[in-house]
Amino acid sequence: MSQVKYYYDPDTLSYRKIEHKKSKKFRNVALMFIGAAILGFLGLLLLLNTNLVNTPKELSLQRELHNYEFQFELLNKKMEQMEQVLANIEDRDNNIYRLYFEANPIPEEQRRAGFGGVNRYKSLEGFNNSDMIIDATKRLEIIQKQMVIQSKSLDEITKLAEEKEKFLEAIPAIQPISNEDLTRMASGYGWRSDPFTKVRKMHWGMDFTSPRGTPIYASGNGTVTRADASSTGYGKHIRIDHGYGYLTLYAHLSKYNVTAGQKVKRGDLIGFVGSTGRSEAPHLHYEVWKDGDRINPINFYYGNLSALEFENLLKHATQENQSLD
Repeated sequence: MSQVKYYYDPDTLSYRKIEHKKSKKFRNVALMFIGAAILGFLGLLLLLNTNLVNTPKELSLQRELHNYEFQFELLNKKMEQMEQVLANIEDRDNNIYRLYFEANPIPEEQRRAGFGGVNRYKSLEGFNNSDMIIDATKRLEIIQKQMVIQSKSLDEITKLAEEKEKFLEAIPAIQPISNEDLTRMASGYGWRSDPFTKVRKMHWGMDFTSPRGTPIYASGNGTVTRADASSTGYGKHIRIDHGYGYLTLYAHLSKYNVTAGQKVKRGDLIGFVGSTGRSEAPHLHYEVWKDGDRINPINFYYGNLSALEFENLLKHATQENQSLD
């Protein structure tokens, strides 16, 4: 029950009852409700813009954002691991693989270079974490570029390895007659006395004395280019092209075990010792050619001689005696 209010009337010198109009009551009630509604709306806006109250959708988005941040941290750690592994591979590539195969190392600037030109990351700008996203994207692209460069480098190293393996197999690296079958090393490369004219002249190969029919072996991989007796002085002889500018010649044979055009490998039996052509006694005259010039074969026996055997061979090869052809 509402209280009755009075006011003092000086004209009548008495208290009179205050009468309220109904329209005024309705207005006051309406203003109260409007004020309450405004305050409630403002309060709701305030709450919605703070962390005190979140809608289910906002809570879901927050959880999703935290998950993305966690995944981003994992991505950064994985990129760090990738960078460490790549750095290790690059170090071995430059300082071991490329050094071994005598290839120029890849400059550090080339491996670490970024991407110039237009702004590649404009679409990533304008977000709360734009700097972090752009930095990670740059790192990832540089890692991708490093991997491409390293992949190409390893492809090159593989080709160099295959080529070097072929090269090492092709070089005339063994003595064409085994020491078990060798009587003696009769004459070496250099100025020698001719057995027929007794005149001092250049002897372009090495003479290995062995009984007639002693096996002769290819000193390196290659292709037989000649197996005939149509070259003056050599008698029955074989020539093998080893590639890389190397050629070997085996002269004064008694018979062949190969034909022209045949491919041979180091250690294959190619013929037998004889004394055909301009020869004083059964022996093998052996020559090594490089880029069209005859060179000293003494430098090409590292494949099947011990240090002591090579020292003994070198001693006899340097003696200026009489050759056998």
